[in-house]
Amino acid sequence: MKSKKIVFTGGGSTGHVTVNLALIPYYQEQGYSVHYIGSRQGIEAELIGRMEGVKYKGIATGKLRRYFSVENAKDSLRVLKGVREAYQYLKKIKPGVVFSKGGFVSVPVVLAARILRIPIVIHESDLTPGLANRIALPWADYVCTTFQEAAAQLRRPNVVHVGAMIRQELRDGNRQRGRSRLGFSDDKPVLLFMGGSLGAKNLNDALYQIIPDLISDYQIIHICGKGQQTGAPVTDGYHVFEYVQEELPDLMAAADLVISRAGSNSIFEFLALHKPMLLIPLSDKVSRGDQIINARSFEASGYARVLLAEDLTASSLLHAIHDLDRNQEKYIQNMRTYRTSDAMTNIIKVIQQAEVK
Repeated sequence: MKSKKIVFTGGGSTGHVTVNLALIPYYQEQGYSVHYIGSRQGIEAELIGRMEGVKYKGIATGKLRRYFSVENAKDSLRVLKGVREAYQYLKKIKPGVVFSKGGFVSVPVVLAARILRIPIVIHESDLTPGLANRIALPWADYVCTTFQEAAAQLRRPNVVHVGAMIRQELRDGNRQRGRSRLGFSDDKPVLLFMGGSLGAKNLNDALYQIIPDLISDYQIIHICGKGQQTGAPVTDGYHVFEYVQEELPDLMAAADLVISRAGSNSIFEFLALHKPMLLIPLSDKVSRGDQIINARSFEASGYARVLLAEDLTASSLLHAIHDLDRNQEKYIQNMRTYRTSDAMTNIIKVIQQAEVK
């Protein structure tokens, strides 16, 4: 019997890998030969590279820019090289389907798969598609969306609203185990600050300034991002990490309030876990503004409080945290009205449809 093969791609940030991380174990259990095409040194190489049984292929990549730069010419050549490398790899292994989570590394893979007539499923977590997925849309057999509004906006017959993928391990987190791990007591609430895999210097710096004002009332877990620990104080009741993986479910379970960027995967996880959240989205000056749109949608639904990056100061952050705390029951009640969907099952069905198409 010929073995089934599936290729995953996506990278550049944790958000472009998380859904793949959740899907891969299922396909391994089903006896698939699982392959992953990513960049040679991106975060996807680090996260996927440690997964047993996944064959990882690193290819050349180029950054996709929305503005003019002389670097665009060089990166265009890197993308073409990536297409050639992905084409050679896909032609060799002959997978039944390619699942793309987006990010600049996915573009060469999708183009190569289309040339080889391999079915393509892409996944878009945000309300509006990123540049990589916008390029990939015309070539996809199916497009999966997290937001219902995104499916409506795209207006394509091959778009399927699948809902938010929530990693099962996060649901299995243990509050007491998380607090015990950090030496936290049950007497004070716990704040969880998440700066994202790439860090959030302005958020981190503002937090460092107000820790003396917070520490008397709260215990603090701070995931600051790689290389962002400069300025972190050493004090009881405060723990800082550059990055966490295995410990994350217990740390999230231990938290009462969350302060975070507004990446789609993360905020839907907070929603599913009923964690009142203060969202500080990336500014549209340094991004395409997708996090602002995500945050505003959650704010309108009563799931989150929003503090824009341009309004972020130590004082405004402190005020917003106290306001979130005072109104946390209101946010929790609103979150309880949200109906979760079985996104995992929905995505698997779409991939199955693509395989037999």
